[in-house]
Amino acid sequence: MTLSIDIRKRFEKFKLSVSLEAGVQVTGLLGASGCGKSMTLKCVAGIETPDEGRIVLGDRVLFDSARHINLSPQQRRVGYLFQSYALFPNMTAAQNIAVGGRDRHRRNETVERLIASFYLEDLAGKYPRQLSGGQQQRVALARILASEPEALLLDEPFSALDSYLKWQVELELMDLLAQFSGPVLFVTHSRDEVYHLCQSVCVLNKGRSEAVQPVQTLFESPATLSACLLSGCKNISRAQALPGGRVRALDWGTELACAHPLPDRLAYLGIRAHYLRPVDGPGENRILCPVLRVVEDVFSTVVMLATPGGAAGYSRLRMELPKEDWAALGRPGAIWLELRPGDLLPLTDPFS
Repeated sequence: MTLSIDIRKRFEKFKLSVSLEAGVQVTGLLGASGCGKSMTLKCVAGIETPDEGRIVLGDRVLFDSARHINLSPQQRRVGYLFQSYALFPNMTAAQNIAVGGRDRHRRNETVERLIASFYLEDLAGKYPRQLSGGQQQRVALARILASEPEALLLDEPFSALDSYLKWQVELELMDLLAQFSGPVLFVTHSRDEVYHLCQSVCVLNKGRSEAVQPVQTLFESPATLSACLLSGCKNISRAQALPGGRVRALDWGTELACAHPLPDRLAYLGIRAHYLRPVDGPGENRILCPVLRVVEDVFSTVVMLATPGGAAGYSRLRMELPKEDWAALGRPGAIWLELRPGDLLPLTDPFS
């Protein structure tokens, strides 16, 4: 089963334009706050209505502006997990699950099955205020599955959890999603959550969707500026293509050889902080960088470096080294740095 979305919705200072297909797997919607991730889910669920476009789940049309089709949320067979879980505070866990039951004649059987599946036997008679964040999430998911949805929409499901609970709840959610046989859209702004839970990802950039890609591709070879930044890359420079596969990094003030094919609309160059390494002297793709600041992280040392292009903004480079590697350098005032051709990421900015 496939969930196909091709919609547009205009706001006073914002335009949502999303086009993607999600198969039977977990597809992440990754983007900064305010980029339209949650609004996309609301349009799929029928809570919001696009101005134009089409939404199809399997062989059922949920929305089609041209044909004047707009199914109600109850008709769509889509399960929506809100950030706050939206449990009824005056109902027990079992009663909350029963509310979602699609078949009234099998409601008790459904509740018992889901309570067992979600390991809620000891919590069935408790109210939401008596449950932890992870327990509330399990009840909310059980309630959604009681309605027998054909697709799941998860809107930042870990945002209400304390950090010490998050990892355990992530593990539980991995197991639960593995048992679901339909498309899952997972909204987040966390690259770690995407990496742990999703098989594919669609980056949303200022309301506009980029191409769906495998999660591994996002982290190994992002193609756009927004995808690169959202994947955690800290070092970016404006770039110009030169003959022979070389690139002028405008902010870093240097010319570099790049091992990857350069796109027609090359706009930026990126390199991850942990790919930067000190070297013993000048050479190809090497620059002399004064040390601006050293920050001790929990398990590594972060070194902020000036480049020939300057000491502010994108001109700076962030290098991350194991603590022992930095200590072995003897706290130098400047270092030669190598930007290896295979580690450079050529990037476009499709919406510029």
